[in-house]
Amino acid sequence: MSARHNAKATKFRRQPVARHGELTSPHPIRQVFTILAAIVAVVLVSTTAIGGFYVWDAARSLDENGVAIGGEETQLPPHIGEIEGGVNMLVVGTDSCEGQDLKLFPRCAHDDGGERNDVTMLVHISDAPRRVTVVSFPRDMIVPIPSCKNPDGGSYPAMSAQMINVSYSYGGLGCSVATVEGLTGVDIQFAAAIRWTGVINMSDAIGGVDVCLSDDIKDSHTGLDLKKGEQTLVGAQALQFLRIRHGIGDGSDLGRISNQQQFMSSLVRKLQSGEVLSNYPALLNLANTAIRQVNEKQLVLSESLTSPQRMVQIAMAVADVPYKDIVFVQYPTVYAPGGSRVLPVSSAADVLFTALSENKPIRVTGEASGGNGVTVVGEAGSEGGPTPTATPGATGQPTQGAGDGTVDLPSQITGQSANEVTCTVAQR
Repeated sequence: MSARHNAKATKFRRQPVARHGELTSPHPIRQVFTILAAIVAVVLVSTTAIGGFYVWDAARSLDENGVAIGGEETQLPPHIGEIEGGVNMLVVGTDSCEGQDLKLFPRCAHDDGGERNDVTMLVHISDAPRRVTVVSFPRDMIVPIPSCKNPDGGSYPAMSAQMINVSYSYGGLGCSVATVEGLTGVDIQFAAAIRWTGVINMSDAIGGVDVCLSDDIKDSHTGLDLKKGEQTLVGAQALQFLRIRHGIGDGSDLGRISNQQQFMSSLVRKLQSGEVLSNYPALLNLANTAIRQVNEKQLVLSESLTSPQRMVQIAMAVADVPYKDIVFVQYPTVYAPGGSRVLPVSSAADVLFTALSENKPIRVTGEASGGNGVTVVGEAGSEGGPTPTATPGATGQPTQGAGDGTVDLPSQITGQSANEVTCTVAQR
């Protein structure tokens, strides 16, 4: 790791405390659940609810299934209050066939037993003033994989150049964490992984998420068949939307990431509207669903994240973060010779991670999608519908006024903020 990355890692340390594309001022408690749930999409929404309600023996159930990622603190927080310092959390979506419905995934009948992290997101919650940045890493990006622990207590040798999505199959959640830490220089304290059925069940429990399509979308790889306009996705259809890459944008994983960012932004707005998080029966259902996913191995949490108290602390840290300060970006890449894989553009990434380590607001100056997967159609209006942007297609409005130290990200970094409404674009 470079000296500069080592310096960044120090700054980032907290203070004490699918398979491949074939995949108004709210009540403060509701606001607490809203933001954290939105950031990790369907992974942590219900576990945050568990922390808020503190029922049954949920804590024991979670703790028994936690996995070590290395260097995390497992001591319980001393009090229920906002976590001190910043937070870095890795969230991955894996392609395991374990526990999947063969009617939905028939090729799992011939599965090789592997499990890859086809969705990899780093969630950064800054220290005061609080902002949230979610960095998505393309599954086909070629990176070094460090030496990782194996099940026998030994270690696998390091690899100099592999797709980032092999890290989970190589050494589990801890290896994915170590890989992203090595790439970014960020100290990751928390991690979670979710499998296909977990996504389906959590989407059902939430009641579906609204997405926008600029064109009809039909994909034989995932079976997704949607008409142009706004659609509410539930269950398996939500999973298909998150996995799709063929039939949208340029057909790449870069376009798929933009699709996932649209889904997460829409989820933020739905939860904030009060359709879910002000509804006690809905929250109870979310809590029950999350516990079941953990017990059924469809949701995996790091040991550092199995404490409901700590979940509440993390949620409280982002209770007042507005949509414009929740930014989804894609790690910058360039196509490798031959065009089938992508390589990291570390010079552009350094600008992003330096800004985060210095707790400066960031502004996306590039396109909303690196793979032409989505287009910006407006901003979320007070009535829930989109308000046309002053400059169609513009992204990343300033988070504060002029002179606030906002860092303009290099144009190679694509993305959107949660207050931007985007629509999926069909492949041309």
